[in-house]
Amino acid sequence: MNKTDFYYDLPDELIAQYPLEKRDDSRLMVLNRKNNIIEDRHFSDLTDYLHPGDLLVMNNTKVLPGRLYGHRQDTGGKVEILLLRHLSETDWEIMVKPGKRARVGAHIVFSPELKGEITGTTEGGLRVIHFEYDGIFQEIINDIGLMPVPPYIHETLKDNNRYQTVYAKYEGSSAAPTAGLHFTPDLIEKIEAMGVETTEVTLHVGIGTFRPVKCDVIEEHHMHEEYCEVTEETANAIKRTKANGGRIIAVGTTSVRTLESNAKRHGGEVKAYAGVTDIFIYPGYTWEIVDALITNFHLPESTLLMLVSAFYNREAVMKAYQTAIDRKYRFFSFGDAMLIE
Repeated sequence: MNKTDFYYDLPDELIAQYPLEKRDDSRLMVLNRKNNIIEDRHFSDLTDYLHPGDLLVMNNTKVLPGRLYGHRQDTGGKVEILLLRHLSETDWEIMVKPGKRARVGAHIVFSPELKGEITGTTEGGLRVIHFEYDGIFQEIINDIGLMPVPPYIHETLKDNNRYQTVYAKYEGSSAAPTAGLHFTPDLIEKIEAMGVETTEVTLHVGIGTFRPVKCDVIEEHHMHEEYCEVTEETANAIKRTKANGGRIIAVGTTSVRTLESNAKRHGGEVKAYAGVTDIFIYPGYTWEIVDALITNFHLPESTLLMLVSAFYNREAVMKAYQTAIDRKYRFFSFGDAMLIE
């Protein structure tokens, strides 16, 4: 398939610049794959579409304040980095701007307590940095790092917690699993009270999720590796739900990729696993686990839009996106949501 098959024209004013005051006040477009009906609801209405025995799978990753500003020790030239993937106790894979100031051997100072040396390169022009620090690394990052909101958000984020899900636990992401941003503790409590089970997986969102597709033919695109984890408890919950005829409802494309890559690894069954995934899901994919999907509206020609198109079909999804534009839905990270069932 061609990358341009997933292009749509989005007016700038529909790119959400800030989160709504109440998370579940966002709109919810519901796509029913059986009858091809589109409904306009609000996210707080999600309970109308869930059934006792269903299992909601959420990504419990937490966004790192991983945008760091420093300067080269020798020239004083300014350098910006984004932490992408934890490689060892002291080493990280990073994105750098400008790259010419962060060649192998460059020493960068971020604060009196933190400095680093560029020790290598990885796929796609990314770098490896070796950190030296005085104190506790996480505390230093929390003190000097900034939340890495996407570049299409131009408004200042007043509360960093609004770029975290209410169930975020394990730090390691470079971006939020945005479908989960709509949930509130009250909504989760209501969902569980109606007999719907919830469980969690972990996928630390890195450049693999949001790197643009540069190949004209999408099958030639290669996803970057991201860390993911499924616990024994979650694997058992999925097995139990499937056996009892319930649906596996993935919250977000990162939950989808965690579950589906796990099943591909284990012959169609989800099992406990901690490692990496580079799964790329696009139309023609054979689904193993996920029965319904909660997701946001994604960028044109993105791997996320391709995944959503694979779950329904490209024509129906692109039609729904145009409907969302016509009906003034809010798009991208702080935007509205979609349920495909």
